[in-house]
Amino acid sequence: MELTHLRYFVAVADVGSVSRAAQRLSMTQPALSRRIKDLEVDVGVRLFDRVGRRIILTGDGTELVSKARQILADAEAFRERARVLGGGEGGLLRIGATPQFIEACLSEVLTKYHRAQPLVEVHVIEGGADAALARLHHGELHVHIGAFHAAGLESRPLYPNRVLAVTSRRHRLARRRTLDVTELHGEKILMLARGFQTRELFEQACQAAQVQVQTYFESQSPQSLVALAAGGHGVAILPSVVRFSRPGIAIAGMLHRGKPVGSWARVVWNPRRYLPTYAQSFIEVLARCMRTSYPGHALKLTRAVPRPPDD
Repeated sequence: MELTHLRYFVAVADVGSVSRAAQRLSMTQPALSRRIKDLEVDVGVRLFDRVGRRIILTGDGTELVSKARQILADAEAFRERARVLGGGEGGLLRIGATPQFIEACLSEVLTKYHRAQPLVEVHVIEGGADAALARLHHGELHVHIGAFHAAGLESRPLYPNRVLAVTSRRHRLARRRTLDVTELHGEKILMLARGFQTRELFEQACQAAQVQVQTYFESQSPQSLVALAAGGHGVAILPSVVRFSRPGIAIAGMLHRGKPVGSWARVVWNPRRYLPTYAQSFIEVLARCMRTSYPGHALKLTRAVPRPPDD
């Protein structure tokens, strides 16, 4: 068994298809199928079952894919450490980030980082905080940008993220600068799907205030919610990191008991895994950029969210 066999195994598990995994790996489907069969023979267990046109992990495969991810991450960390000891300046930096942060300002951050570290190759993995934190634990990411909660991980505050209510300018609440969660009782709420931490913060505030709200529509796309709100179809609950360029909307900051509903987004990393010097350099470049041009900085509503102490 070689590391390449484990990479093939993880690639197929990630996409649930040998053909799509083969395309990603730039190899033929029969060749990849043979490698998976070789691995199954070597370890002595069936890794996948075929269900219709898809393949799914068996019970043994589910347990082993987690081990495979850990082995691959450890091997990559070994190479990174050896490269540093050998005086190498290059490397591979794996960054996780939310779609909203990528859209808002990741390009500017990467431009400044490449000036400081021109020999470092950067891979960006888009996704929400829940999946990214699991990847950090497995060693598949060096850092993630955008998480609020970082239990068991080290982090650094980057920028305030305020929970906002977005409505049509014709809405009865459109003239309000701030809104308490209790004032949304009876409104049709346009909500981000579960897994978004903005939704979690909003629901926590509603629960604390003993307010039940009616979720009219859920979406993975913040811009879909903005479009519906602009058309007068409800109140969209969104983070201040979203870019609001659509005309005809009003934006208010959410309050609970007079305090802003929100938190500070962080850059997060796993202290139990080796963090290369070029990853540490990225954190510093990122932190400097966020002092002047963080997502949502043009909205004065974001500045009401108090900064937590640096960890």
